[in-house]
Amino acid sequence: MADGSWFVESPPVEPAEGSASFDRLYRAFLSARAALGLALIVAQLIAAALFTPPASSTLALSAAYATAALLLWLVPQLRHGASARSLARISSPHWWAGIGLDLVLFGVLHALDPSGVNYGALFVLPVLMAAVLCPRRLALATAAMAALGLLAAAGWSMLLGVDVGLKTTQAGLVGGGLFAVSLLAGELSARLAREERAARGSLALARQQELLNRLVIDEMQEGVLVVDRRGRVRAMNPAARTLLGAASGELSWQLRGRPDWLPLVQALEQAHAAGRGAELDVALPLDSGVMRSLRLRLRFTRQREGSEELCVLFVEDNRELLARTRQEKLAAMGRVSAGIAHEIRNPLAAIAQANALIAEDVAGMRAEPLTRMVASNVQRLKRLVDDVTEVAPGVQPDTQALDISELVHETCVDWVVVNGLDAGAADVVGRFQLQIEAPGLVGLFDAEHLRRVLVNLLDNALRHADDGPGSIRVLLSADDDGLELVVRSAGAPVPPEVERHLFEPFFSTRSRGSGLGLYICRELCERHGGRIDFRRAADAAANEFSVRLRTPSA
Repeated sequence: MADGSWFVESPPVEPAEGSASFDRLYRAFLSARAALGLALIVAQLIAAALFTPPASSTLALSAAYATAALLLWLVPQLRHGASARSLARISSPHWWAGIGLDLVLFGVLHALDPSGVNYGALFVLPVLMAAVLCPRRLALATAAMAALGLLAAAGWSMLLGVDVGLKTTQAGLVGGGLFAVSLLAGELSARLAREERAARGSLALARQQELLNRLVIDEMQEGVLVVDRRGRVRAMNPAARTLLGAASGELSWQLRGRPDWLPLVQALEQAHAAGRGAELDVALPLDSGVMRSLRLRLRFTRQREGSEELCVLFVEDNRELLARTRQEKLAAMGRVSAGIAHEIRNPLAAIAQANALIAEDVAGMRAEPLTRMVASNVQRLKRLVDDVTEVAPGVQPDTQALDISELVHETCVDWVVVNGLDAGAADVVGRFQLQIEAPGLVGLFDAEHLRRVLVNLLDNALRHADDGPGSIRVLLSADDDGLELVVRSAGAPVPPEVERHLFEPFFSTRSRGSGLGLYICRELCERHGGRIDFRRAADAAANEFSVRLRTPSA
């Protein structure tokens, strides 16, 4: 089609997305041709009934045209292969079947009809069809052929001895009108084609943006809900379904349809009444009966004319929010602590050396206990510096496949000897018991780090366990998720106000404790892809620390 300029030829282009538009226009013109053919026959019959009967040649041509137009419209095989490219060539059979046939038949009807009926107006249809479906040059050629046909009919009348003045004037005027129709229709169709392509491109971009937004929202860790004023949920991402306990499926949720979502309804009504967004905490009951604390942020869309006001709820679990905040603070504190520990290490070494020299000079004197006190505190500070350095950010883990069964056994034997405990096997009662499900259990960790974690947990158990037999137990087992190492200590339950701070750094219930033992255990476990958790034993008689280890096959 034309590219918008009246005198610049543009080859026909038929993109894949434009074939549907061409087919619609092509079928519309074919249906118009069929209707025109039937109208010609009806007009001939009416003329025969009311006025002078038409010539047999005129009636035969009208019937032939109507039959051809109906067949092309009704039989899909006859128009198979018709496209913008095929109609761009005057040698194409599709051009002759849809446009050329009209020019020839209408010209013959105009020239041979003895009643003097002006059939020139019929040329508007093929000219208009060419202007819309063909390139500009071929469309103008079609208008020229129609005009020449009218002039040829006027010349034929002159050969028959008829006064052709009126017919010649009519041919000139109709021919000029056909050129105007061709130019205007071609320009309008080109403009509509450009607008359709732009709209199709905008639609494609809108769909792409919609898919992108949906992907981003679906992958968000924060829950997102879109709710109207009636409380109907228009959209809900997977994170929101998990937080609210909603079943996946069709979008037919009603906030007012579930009693456990009543706090959400109240928050929504409160925000609507205030007329602005809000941020508040709500508690929703889970299936297990536990209350889940959620942070809600409500925002309203701008209401435009004809659009509905919607409320967007951002939902986040307060536990995850606090954990993320705590983790950020711990990371910042870890970097500061690592720098301070590095600065302390050198003067601490100098103090230790100076104290050792003084201890040699005051041996057997009253100052000797003081040097031992200094040495003890220096060692304590060195252990604290080592602990802080051990979990400093940026240290790359050396994760390896280890024989966890053998490593746990050796570490427990050494720890029992150092602490002077009586160990017992599964069938021998002692204060310490070790149970390993099977030899050769392989897990992913670092050997020294795992010893550090196990010793820290055993020291913690020794401080808080009762004195009875089997009060301290270590159990190593395997399951589908990996290995589980459990350190169990029989004793009083950990108070809730202490449990929530167990793995925080520098938190200790002892006056001389550093508060880094359990924090180091958690950091080392996470560094190697493991996990450590605290729980009260199923029999409610002991406290348990469970360490989950990855396996090479997990």
